[in-house]
Formats: sequence, C-alpha cells, structure tokens
Amino acid sequence: MLEQICQLAREAGDAIMQVYNGVQPMDIERKADDSPVTAADLAAHKVIVSGLNSLTPDVPVLSEEDPPGWEIRQHWQRYWLVDPLDGTKEFIKRNGEFTVNIALIEKGKPVLGVVYAPAIGVLYSAAEGKAWKEEGGNKTQVHVRDARPPLVVISRSHFDKDEELKEYLQQLGEHQTTAIGSSLKFCLVAEGKAQLYPRFGPTNIWDTGAGHAVAIAAGAHVHDWTGKTLDYAPRESFLNPGFRVSLF
Repeated sequence: MLEQICQLAREAGDAIMQVYNGVQPMDIERKADDSPVTAADLAAHKVIVSGLNSLTPDVPVLSEEDPPGWEIRQHWQRYWLVDPLDGTKEFIKRNGEFTVNIALIEKGKPVLGVVYAPAIGVLYSAAEGKAWKEEGGNKTQVHVRDARPPLVVISRSHFDKDEELKEYLQQLGEHQTTAIGSSLKFCLVAEGKAQLYPRFGPTNIWDTGAGHAVAIAAGAHVHDWTGKTLDYAPRESFLNPGFRVSLF
C-alpha cells in the first residue's frame, strides 16, 4: 500500500504545483482561526480523499480541510490523517517549504506515513519500521544520526513569537540551528541532517502524523514534554501538546 500512497501524494503535489506555478489562481481565504487556505489546499484535499476512498473504502479519512465531528470519529480505531498542504504560509511566500502529509493511524499510532515536498521534488515515506527518502529518481533508506554540536531545526514561521523556544535554546548548550517550514522538520531529523526538533507552539494532529511516522521509523523519538509519545487516538480537540523529536 505504501507505494500507492506515495503516488497519491505525488498526484496531490501536482495539483498544488498547478496553483504554485500560476496555472490556476491561488484564491487565498481565511479560516475561522485566521489561518490561510488556498485553492491548492482544496485541490490537494479532493485528490487525496478521492484516492483514499478508492484504495481503502472501509477506512475513514480525517483531513484538515474537512475534519469530521467528534460524534463521528470518537470510536475510530484506524483512520487516515491528512494535511493536503502543510505549510500554507510557506506556500504563499513561495519558498518551496510545504508538504503533502498522509498518515495511517492504528490504535493511536502512526504506522505509515508519506511526506512529499513537490516544489523541491523530495518524498519521504515510512512503513513497518523503515523509512526512505526519494529524490532525483533515487530511493534510499534513512536513519537518524548523532552529531556534535547537534543541529536543532525550528519552525520558520513561529520562532519570532515563541519565547519558550528561545529560552529552551539558550539553556541547551552548544548547538547550531536551522529554520524550515512544514513537516520537513521531522524529516531532517529522520535522515540525520538534524538531531533535534523542539516544539512549544501549537500544532494540530494533521501537522505531525506523517512526519511522526517517518521520524520513528528512522529511529527517532517523538515525545511530549512529559516524556509521553504523541498519541493520535481520537479526542475532541485536534491540538497536540508541545513535543520534541530527537535521537534519545
């Protein structure tokens, strides 16, 4: 199934790039929480949901662009968790740092994940405890790697307002930092380019599910700040607690 999901992510990426390259209008609107949504988000959503419904008609889908109500999903044991366009702000800024995120959740755990960055032509995937990176026609298995000083990857869009993160980095000791958008932060840890991704600001479960799957399949840990693994079992709120993605 993983290759079929990879292909679905590529098709969604093609729909996104139609807007990114100006073939289709961007049509930026604002959601109730003031976050932006574009024609690309909606086009990718349609591609993914249609594809998943064909591939696995018995598995429900939770997409950022059409999340079912609590009464519908409260007993789900297995479901698809989708962010059709993660990093909409980066998409609007046209810096290429946005992704298609598709994860399969079973009993609260992300057991399969695909993260596709169509503007830079990189796809990460994970299933059955293994993670891969595809770029330029080459597919390689990826693993976490230690480094000294560690490279800490942070959010490009949220760092300026995140005082908790600034204080954490001041106390961390010797390190280097790099900023990037979307779930690519999980993937940089997964492939060993970065060693730590700390997050204090708000995220939703669709922001993290696919990247989480890739990171843990590559040997990383994804824990909240009390040491518990991030859990995707149905709950009324879509918000995650703060977390860290790390080697240890």
